[in-house]
Parts: sequence; C-alpha cells; structure tokens
Amino acid sequence: MRPVKHTLVVLLSAVLLLLLWQVGSWLLDSQILLPGLGPVFSTLTSIVAEGPFLTNVGATVTRAFQSFLIIVISASILGVLGGNYPLFNAAMQPFVTTLKAVPVMSVILLAFIWFTSGQVPLFSAFLMGFPVMYVQVEMGWRTLDPKLIEMCEIHEIRGWDRLISFTIPSLVPSLVTGARVSLSMVWKVVIAAEVLTVPRWGVGSRMQLSQVQLQTDRVLSWTLVAIALTAVGDLLFEGLVRLGRVAKVAIDKRRAG
Repeated sequence: MRPVKHTLVVLLSAVLLLLLWQVGSWLLDSQILLPGLGPVFSTLTSIVAEGPFLTNVGATVTRAFQSFLIIVISASILGVLGGNYPLFNAAMQPFVTTLKAVPVMSVILLAFIWFTSGQVPLFSAFLMGFPVMYVQVEMGWRTLDPKLIEMCEIHEIRGWDRLISFTIPSLVPSLVTGARVSLSMVWKVVIAAEVLTVPRWGVGSRMQLSQVQLQTDRVLSWTLVAIALTAVGDLLFEGLVRLGRVAKVAIDKRRAG
C-alpha cells in the first residue's frame, strides 16, 4: 500500500502546484508575466509537433549523457585511487574543493571563452558533477569493511575475482548515490549552459530565444520539456539500479545453488 499512497501524494502535490500556477495567472492577468495552463499546454503541443523538436531534445540529451558517462568513469577511477592512496587524495583536494566552490555561471562563462557553444554545456556539466562523484567513491573506498579485505587476503582472492565479487558490490551504494546526484546536476547545468551560450540546437537555446521575444508561454513550455527530460532520466537510472539488484540476487542464488 505504501507505493500507492506515495504515488497518490505525488499526484495531489502536482495538481496543487498546477492550481497555484493557474490562480497566479488569474491574479496577474498578463500573458507575458504568467500565462495560464491552457495557453502553455497549447503551445507545448505545437512545439512537440514541430520538426526541430526531436533535434533540440536529442542535442540536450546527448550532451547530458556524454557528460554523465565521462563523470562516472573518470570520477570512479580517480575516486578509487584517492581512497587507496592518501597522497593522491591530498593532491586532488585543491582541484575538488575549487570545483565545489566555484559558481556555476562562472564556469559556464569561462568555458564559453575556451570552447564552442556546443561544447560548453558538456564541459561545464562535467566540472560541476565530477566533485560529487569523486567524493562519494573516495569515501566509499575508505570505508570498505576491513574484515572483508582481511578475508580476501586470507583466502588469497585477488585481481579480477576480488574486484567483481567483493570490491564493486561493496562500492555500489556510494556509486549509486554519487551517480544519482551527479545526473540531476548535469541536467540543470547543461540546460543553463545552453541558455547562456545558445548553441544551434538544444532545449536551453529554445528557452533563451523565446525569452528574447517575450514569448513566456514558449519559455514555460520548454521548461516543462526540461522537467520531463530530468524526470525520465531519473526513472531510467532508477530502473537500471533495480535491474542491477535483481541481477545480483539471481547471481547469488545461482552461486548458492
């Protein structure tokens, strides 16, 4: 019953948010300041039906997932090294601390000087998401169960078998937490960078062009598209995590049998 109640609460909360939006539109009585639900959803329908819609969405999704994959791979490798070698972690700290403290807009503006408009979102998202993933993996490695490590040494379990059977499963909670937070951050930074740099294709580019023309309904429509992309990305991530858990249970049962 808990999942049903949870879903019901989420739906009621979403309905309340939409009602507040509509009431705000009535009170302001201005299509430029805050258009109502009807005009926005009508505009959203026309945007989806347009030819370049999939191209814009595809460009944003590609940048987001490219950046996410680079973050996961690089931060996981360096995080393991940082957790295993204290001197390496000490050398990484100024870099990680700087990235955690620097404002997102500063990174985007500097990247716009160094790279093309299409590369800025990918680079900016990487710099913002990397510290989160690195810290999670590094902490996860440092907190590995000493008894587990001792058992591997006693039974001479090394190399690939140790990595697959013990190390990676022990790091999974840290990997999942870091990846989840990084993915949410990547979507926001990629779209924010697209808004500022206006590459040829991208959801953020459409937002910026609509804002310049004072088309608030289109800005809100593209914002809903961005929210939908983030939600779908999170759902896919959760699905992969659950699939991994099911696969692990199946493997454990096969080994036990």
